[in-house]
Amino acid sequence: MTAPSERQLTGRSTASPCGLVVVGCSRRKLPGTERVPALDLYQGWCFPQLRERVADHPEYRSRTLVLSARHGLLGADEPIEPYYHVLTPERALSQRDLVSAALAEHLERNPAREALLLLEPLYFQMLGLPPLPVVHVVSDPMAHWPQVERVLDGWGWAA
Repeated sequence: MTAPSERQLTGRSTASPCGLVVVGCSRRKLPGTERVPALDLYQGWCFPQLRERVADHPEYRSRTLVLSARHGLLGADEPIEPYYHVLTPERALSQRDLVSAALAEHLERNPAREALLLLEPLYFQMLGLPPLPVVHVVSDPMAHWPQVERVLDGWGWAA
């Protein structure tokens, strides 16, 4: 007889704490000038659906990063003020080393086996390919949200 797995004992996947989500910023932001957590600032693209998944789960928020055209890689709870900044190809390339270093630092503190990248091509160019065994890339999460949900569900990231 074999011992029950953690999934059988707890109903949770053993992989759940080992995922990483990186989402590119959106043009639509909360109005005003006050600093708010990065994940809460952005109102467009797939942010409402992603927030619904991670809002009440600090362990998921700590494994969710926002790639900002202005600020680079941000933790979901890192406070920032509203801004307007368009990502250009030049900016994406000039920020790549800084973003890679920030990602390496995050992965050192929060090891992961899989990443889910919700990034348009220019943001993907800014980030590069994370050094993880499994990387899921969804360049249009609005059109392919069921695919995003399948990855999050596989990690045990319940809404």
